[in-house]
Amino acid sequence: MSKQTYSGKDIQVLEGLEAVRKRPGMYIGSTGPKGLHHLVYEVVDNSVDEALAGYCTTIDIVIRPDGSVQVTDNGRGIPVDNVPKYRKPAVEVVLTVLHAGGKFGGDGYKVSGGLHGVGVSVVNALSSRLEVEVKRDGKIWTQEYEYGKPKGPLAATGKSKASGTSVTFWPDAGIFETTDFDYDTLSTRMRETAFLNKNLKITLTDERELEPRREEFRYAGGIVDFVKYLNESKEAIHHKVISFESEGEEGFAEIAMQWNTGYSDSVLAFANNINTHEGGTHLEGFKNALTRTVNDYARRQGILKEKDDNLSGEDIREGLVAIISVKLRDPQFEGQTKTKLGNTEMRGFVQSTVMQALSEYLEENPKPARSIVGKATQAAKARAAARKARELTRRKGLLESTTLPGKLADCSVRDPELTEIFLVEGDSAGGSAKQARDRSFQAILPLKGKILNVEKAGINRALASDEIQAMITALGTSIAEEFDLSQARYHKAIIMTDADVDGAHIRCLILTFFYRYMREMIEAGYVYIAQPPLYKVTMGKKFEYAYTDKELQTILGGLGENQKYSLQRYKGLGEMNPEQLWTTTMDPSSRMLLQVTVDDALAAEKSFVDLMGDQVEPRREFIQRHAKDVRFLDI
Repeated sequence: MSKQTYSGKDIQVLEGLEAVRKRPGMYIGSTGPKGLHHLVYEVVDNSVDEALAGYCTTIDIVIRPDGSVQVTDNGRGIPVDNVPKYRKPAVEVVLTVLHAGGKFGGDGYKVSGGLHGVGVSVVNALSSRLEVEVKRDGKIWTQEYEYGKPKGPLAATGKSKASGTSVTFWPDAGIFETTDFDYDTLSTRMRETAFLNKNLKITLTDERELEPRREEFRYAGGIVDFVKYLNESKEAIHHKVISFESEGEEGFAEIAMQWNTGYSDSVLAFANNINTHEGGTHLEGFKNALTRTVNDYARRQGILKEKDDNLSGEDIREGLVAIISVKLRDPQFEGQTKTKLGNTEMRGFVQSTVMQALSEYLEENPKPARSIVGKATQAAKARAAARKARELTRRKGLLESTTLPGKLADCSVRDPELTEIFLVEGDSAGGSAKQARDRSFQAILPLKGKILNVEKAGINRALASDEIQAMITALGTSIAEEFDLSQARYHKAIIMTDADVDGAHIRCLILTFFYRYMREMIEAGYVYIAQPPLYKVTMGKKFEYAYTDKELQTILGGLGENQKYSLQRYKGLGEMNPEQLWTTTMDPSSRMLLQVTVDDALAAEKSFVDLMGDQVEPRREFIQRHAKDVRFLDI
C-alpha cells in the first residue's frame, strides 16, 4: 500500500464566487424551492435598502417566460465609478465580491436588511446568466455575466434622466432542483415587504401565462394595514387598530395591534424588514410590556382584585394580532439565517415604548380597554378549566406515557429518532395500515371521522375531544404552554388520509391542530403528509403507480398504440390491500413523503384562518382562486 502525501499543494482555496457555487446551501439555505426564491428576495432587499434610505419609491418584479426574473427600482442606481482597491466599477465589485456593498459602516446605508452583504453577488454566482442595467448621472450603464463572471466590461449604452437599477437573472438549472418560480410564494413575500415599508409601491407580474397576472402592493397605513389584513377574516373586539411608534438612539420601533374573538394569537416580529421567526429582544420587550401594562390597568380599575392572580402573558395574547417592526443601524442576528434579534438595547427600548403608549391608550379608551381585559380574563378562566381537565385526566392516567390510547398500535423500537407514527383516517384504512406496517418502527393511530376544528374552539374544548386526546397522548409532548419537544415519542408524525375531498379536509383539520398547539413539531421537521398513489395502471402482468395526473399522462403516453391496459383510481386507502399500501405509501425505500414546514408565517396564518375560521367569504375566495390547481375532485 503506497503512502499518500499531504502537503501545501493539496490545500484547495476557493476564491471569489467559486465557494458559493461549490456550497450554495451555506449562502441561501438550500438548492430547493426555498433557496430559489431566496435569490429574488436578495435582489429585492437591495432595492428596499434604497427605499429605507429615502431614495426609492417603486420596485417592479417580473417573472418572465424564459425562466428569468427581473427586479427594477427607481433608486439612485448602484455606483459605476471605480473602487480603488479593485480598480473595477463599483457595480462589478458588488456583483462579484462577497461582503461588498454599502452596508458595512460608512454612509452608504443607515439601515439595511441584507446584513451579511453577500446578496447580489450570490445571486450572480448561482445564475447561468445575469444582466444589470444602471441609470445614473444621465447615462444608462449595462453589463452581462455568465456563471458569475463578466462577459465584458461595464459600458455606457445610452442616456437617461431617470435613475435606478434593474437586475435580470436566470437561475442555474445545474444547481437548483427546480427553476420554476411560484407566483404565490413571491406574492406573499412582496405583500409583507410593502406592509413593512409604508407607501413603497411594489408590483409583481407573471408573464408566463397567456394573460399576465399582476398585483400591486402599496399600503399608506403600513403595519396598521398589515394588522387589518391579518384580522379581516376575524371579528375584532375593538374597532380601531392600536398603533404607536418611537425613535431614539437605539433605533426606530413601530407597533400595531388588535384583539379578535379567536383563541389563537399571531404576533409577528421584524427587524430591518427581516421576519425574525425565532423572535429576539424586540419580541421579549413587547411581551414583557404587554403583560405588565394590562395587569397594571386591570388592578387600577379594580377588575383584578387583591386575591386574584395576575393574568398570564398567554391569557392576554389570546386573540391578539400584532406586528412589531424595529429598524436599527447595527442589527445583531443570531445565526446565518437571521431569525433571532440579539441586540440587548432593543429589549428595553421596545418595552418602554409599549408600556408608555399602551398605558395611555387604555386610560383614554375605557370601553376597548375593558373589552381587552375582559377577553384576557375569559381566557384565564378557560385555561384554568383546561388545566383542571388535564390534572383530572392525569390522575386517571390518560396523559401518562405508560397508558397509551387503546386503538394505538405501537412499535417495538423505543428510540424516537428511529420511529414514526401514522395518523390514519378511519378504522378501515387503519386496519390495512396495521397489517402493512413494519411493527418494529412504525406505529398506527386510527382517527375516527373529522376531528374538532381547533381554529373555532378553545383549549378546554380541544382537550375534551377523544381524538385529540388520543393524538396528544400518543405523541407524548403535551400541548400549548406544557409542550415539550424532547418528550416526542416519534420523530415522524405522518398524516395519511384518503385522496378525496373528505381526506383533504381531515388533513387540514389535523394540520390546524399541529399549527395551533404543537407548532414546534412542525418547526422541528417532525410532521409529514403521506402521498398515496391516485392510480394503478396494469399492463398484463406489469403495473405502475401514478401519484399525480401528470405522472398518469406520462405513463399512458409511454404505452404503445396497441397495448392494452386497465386503470384503477384509488379513492380511499381502504381500497388498497396491505401489500399495496406498504409498497406505495409506507415503505421508506419507495414511498414519497411531503414534509410540512412553516417557511412563511404570514402565509400560514392567513391560510389557516381563511380555511378553518368563522368567515365564509375568505374561504370561498380561496377556493375560487386555487380551483385551477386542484389535483382531483370527486363529486
